[in-house]
Amino acid sequence: MAVTSISCIPSLLFQPKSNPPKFSLYSSFTTPKSNFFTFTSRQNLINAKFVNNIRYPITLLKAQASSFNGEKQPMLPPFNILITGSSKGIGYALAKEFLKAGDNVIICSRTGERVESAVQSLRGEFGDLRVWGTKCDVRDGQDVKNLVAFAQEKLKYIDIWINNAGSNAYSYKPLAEASDEDLIEVVTTNTLGLMLCCREAMKMMLNQPRGGHIFNIDGAGSDGRPTPRFAAYGATKRSVVHLTKSLQAELQMQDVKNVVVHNLSPGMVTTDLLMSGATTKQAKFFINVLAEPAEVVAEYLVPNIRSIAGNGSTKPTYIRFLTGVKAYSQIFSRIFFWCQEE
Repeated sequence: MAVTSISCIPSLLFQPKSNPPKFSLYSSFTTPKSNFFTFTSRQNLINAKFVNNIRYPITLLKAQASSFNGEKQPMLPPFNILITGSSKGIGYALAKEFLKAGDNVIICSRTGERVESAVQSLRGEFGDLRVWGTKCDVRDGQDVKNLVAFAQEKLKYIDIWINNAGSNAYSYKPLAEASDEDLIEVVTTNTLGLMLCCREAMKMMLNQPRGGHIFNIDGAGSDGRPTPRFAAYGATKRSVVHLTKSLQAELQMQDVKNVVVHNLSPGMVTTDLLMSGATTKQAKFFINVLAEPAEVVAEYLVPNIRSIAGNGSTKPTYIRFLTGVKAYSQIFSRIFFWCQEE
């Protein structure tokens, strides 16, 4: 689940562009013809030992990427989708929208009862043969491996894997007042869980003729702005962007083109997680002006995600629902409306 910081929303308004930020470490992401090692890695290339050390893993991953039988297959709809943290909120809304588009979907959550309830609800609307669910705690490496095995059993392969599982421990308080349990919950779910899911998704997709796309959902703090009262959450969401960039860099240096890692930004979504922090006038104002129902956000995101898979793109993408320009426009529209009423 993703939540945008209430206190840092004004910072969104002064972003000059809605385009994804350029990657500062490797210019090859912004200039496709440039070599991978250009800026910060230049010093490393001087060290011959470093170069020798990276040869083996590059060769190994190249071998993995080409280990499937036959040529690379085009990725055509219907797509096979896996969404973590999808028994409710934006994850559930995304699952529903993919099903509307005709895709096949696997949902999961750490609570078995919620998964079963969500699956039955979706099957009631879309039939039994297009949606499956399983219990998975993304903080547990074996659970994530079992999730992959479940997906391969039901669908054989996954085209689009969306890492949506996240937690704020439903806690909005200064870090000095946070309990050990809450901090461990947030960090292991949002950071360790994301790493485990990315690792297993990449390993699976490297052996698929169709390859695959991984989308990591960001949240408040991902842009580096402060997130008071949920500092731990903001710090983990900042790490989402860094991890995505690092995985993009690793795949490029290993010359893997059929597996791509992207960022996905749903903006402010009216979920239980967001509403639990709406305790101030400022918070309520921004929620009223900027927050959208999960269904509205999913209706925008899903066609964009599907177009990336369908057009054969091999370039990393940052899909944003709530851009700075959009936030600025909505706030001033509301202010103008109030002025007209007076």
